[in-house]
Amino acid sequence: MAVDTRPAVRAGRFRLLPLGVVFLTVGLSTAVVLPFLSLFLDREVHASPLRVTVFLIVAPLSGVVASALIGRLSDRRPIRRALLVGAALAGVVGAGLTAYVRDYWILLGLTATATALANSLFPQSFAYTRALFDRDDPARAAFGVSLMRTVFSLAWVAGPALAAVLLDVGGFRLVYGMAAVMYALAALVAAFRLEELPTRPVAGDPDGAAPGPPGASRLRLALTALTFVLLQCPLTVGVQAMPLFIDTELNDDPSRAGLVLGLCAALEIPLILGLGALTARVRLRPLVLVGGACGVAYYATAAVAPGVTVLLLIQPVNALFIAAVSGVGIAYVQDLLPGEPGRATTLFTNTFPIGAMLAGPLLGLSAQIGYRWAYGMATALCAAGLLVLLLTRPAPRT
Repeated sequence: MAVDTRPAVRAGRFRLLPLGVVFLTVGLSTAVVLPFLSLFLDREVHASPLRVTVFLIVAPLSGVVASALIGRLSDRRPIRRALLVGAALAGVVGAGLTAYVRDYWILLGLTATATALANSLFPQSFAYTRALFDRDDPARAAFGVSLMRTVFSLAWVAGPALAAVLLDVGGFRLVYGMAAVMYALAALVAAFRLEELPTRPVAGDPDGAAPGPPGASRLRLALTALTFVLLQCPLTVGVQAMPLFIDTELNDDPSRAGLVLGLCAALEIPLILGLGALTARVRLRPLVLVGGACGVAYYATAAVAPGVTVLLLIQPVNALFIAAVSGVGIAYVQDLLPGEPGRATTLFTNTFPIGAMLAGPLLGLSAQIGYRWAYGMATALCAAGLLVLLLTRPAPRT
């Protein structure tokens, strides 16, 4: 007798709305703060360049450590919803106090503790999404992850503009107050509209339960993490170098960088959804490989572009690169660790801040030798990431 799976599928769909609200609030809470963090440290805290540098290094590093620890914990106990609530409340504390505190060392302590814990909300939200779809509609798990990634991207389309308005109206106190409100809303939705999901036993658990399929080897996980560090470092290089590249190399108005980057963001959203839908028929690895190849093509073309028009014309290639790496990449890494979505998602999301930290010296070098070289180095990084992914072959199916 056929088993009716429609109730389970409907259950998963009903949970998408509150889950989408969580992603929207998480996206807005970060999008209103991060673009103006350096300005906040300079104007409000009056931090020296050295202190700003230390702050910008401590913030991502502490977030990486906190997310990694919480990611492992979330896969061992059925407390994923509780972790979402706790991370959101940590964000309320961190953003709420930052709205009023102006002492550099207190702010640094908040960044290394409360804000670092709040950073785990992003990977844990994706881990919850994967666990929910694995239970209710496994065939559409990759699409579900891509869908939530799209909601997060929408928040980042609106967030910086909203932050600029808030900054003009009420200064940084209103900006961080808005972030605290968004974190509070995420905590309320997670606490009252999301259910606690059971964890699946994983290989190596000493509890005696039957484990799920074994995950990838440590070597393959390490090489996969290296792949995404190499592929995501160019994202930071390309965005931060764009205004200076247009100004110094293309001799055009640097404000046109907003047009270029805005076009890419607009194209990125439907492409993430399209690739997510495609995952039901195409394996994830080829999609990520195609995305890496698009990254090589985009940055190589940008490095020799004679004008802004060429940059605008090649943004669809850039958007496809970002959609494949940032969207499909999450589900790809999650597939490497069945039953451990927390650890897998954290492994993926931590590659971005690590790549962003590596981008700093490259941008400094580009300032000395020319910003075309920023895109040349980004091309080399994408090519190296693509090569590592090609050499990291999946284990044969049993």
